[in-house]
Amino acid sequence: MSESVLIVEDTGSVAIVYKAWLKKAGITARHVEDGTSALKELRKGSYRVVLLDLQLPDINGIEILETIRDEGMAVSVIIVTSSGSIKTAVEVMRAGAHDFIVKPASEERLVITVKNTLDHQILETAVTDIKKSLGKGEHFGFVGSSLPMVAVYKTIEAVSRSSASVFVTGESGTGKEVCAEAIHKSGPRKNKRFVALNCAAIPDNLIESEIFGHVRGAFTGATTDRDGAASAADGGTLFLDEICEMEPGLQSKLLRFLQTGQVQKVGSDRVTKVNVRIICATNRDPLREVEAGRLREDLYYRLHVVGIHLPPLRERDGDIVEIAEHLLKRASDEEGKAFKGLSSDAIDSLLSYTWPGNVRELQNIIRNAVVLNDGEELTADMLSLSGTGMQGLHCELPNKYRRRGTGEEDEKIIDVRIDQPFDIIERTVIEAAIAQCNGSIPKAAEILKLSPSTIYRKKENWI
Repeated sequence: MSESVLIVEDTGSVAIVYKAWLKKAGITARHVEDGTSALKELRKGSYRVVLLDLQLPDINGIEILETIRDEGMAVSVIIVTSSGSIKTAVEVMRAGAHDFIVKPASEERLVITVKNTLDHQILETAVTDIKKSLGKGEHFGFVGSSLPMVAVYKTIEAVSRSSASVFVTGESGTGKEVCAEAIHKSGPRKNKRFVALNCAAIPDNLIESEIFGHVRGAFTGATTDRDGAASAADGGTLFLDEICEMEPGLQSKLLRFLQTGQVQKVGSDRVTKVNVRIICATNRDPLREVEAGRLREDLYYRLHVVGIHLPPLRERDGDIVEIAEHLLKRASDEEGKAFKGLSSDAIDSLLSYTWPGNVRELQNIIRNAVVLNDGEELTADMLSLSGTGMQGLHCELPNKYRRRGTGEEDEKIIDVRIDQPFDIIERTVIEAAIAQCNGSIPKAAEILKLSPSTIYRKKENWI
């Protein structure tokens, strides 16, 4: 059996320990002490993963990483650094590394990281082998056949057969929940429940109960025993959307649940075992959240066994018209309209727009055009695109509620289109107010002259 992992480490005793740990996990490895020997071995093409120390006697690890990238070597790189600097690790990952380990590494951390990387390699190979097999049409609830989406479809297909945790990233409106449902419905758990929970839509003091359940009397309002989402999804899939919104104390409890598979209801001493597949999602950069201390590093690695990034619509040029035509047909059928297709000027307008709201925005614009217009061809003047005759208004939030200390430019002006349905305008204003109040629903309720419970109820309905 040929070695699947190359350990590049100039300290022989450390390499011996790494090899022993990997061997115990059923993973074979070979060790070299310097960068020159590492590149010679890697050019043989017989390795799938390399554990690469940054500090080597002859060549800096970053240079080796760049050579691997420039020569297109089919190997995933795990950087090993003794600096303890997450910032350094983030930089090397953006330079092409798949993952990183900080010395001194524990056996569990090293083995889990290598196994995750080997699994990722298998999925990447599957994507490469069959990425050309898809034609146009609807795939797993998505529409579009651009190369970025073909990679997504094949990753969904490959990962759905396993029980590995999946971390879905992408901007708002790209279809992260659609992706999670596709993984569930394509796998062996499809006949069990798919339970979705939006971590940003539930107050911090209630989210533990929503996930794990509670017993009667556990807190004010807990009048009966109640199962949480984890128990409800037993045998199936639990989807945790906006995972980066979860407060740190609950992150540690979620980590314990992932490690043990045991659920303990709020207010109870009993634990029960469940079999749940976890899929989570965020519209943020999870590595930046780890670096900022808002997302636990150990939780990130438990969740990020396989990562799926959904590209924004602006990077799917070949899909925009295909999606628009699909949405036009569906909206026309539902509204009883006669639209058959898009005019050439409508296509030009769609392709020249930047789509900050992604597919969700395209869906709203097409629906809006169908509801307000008639004809067989949808034209550019029927589309309410920004800068193309859109009517709008501005809402300004008080300065005292502007975000502070985030390093981001303050955004106190909210643009809304008055030709949209009122529920969309209402949601736009409420979500913007919450964002400007650093996620505080009580503060947002105060400036909007609403009760917090009204906002919580509306957010539940949006889910």
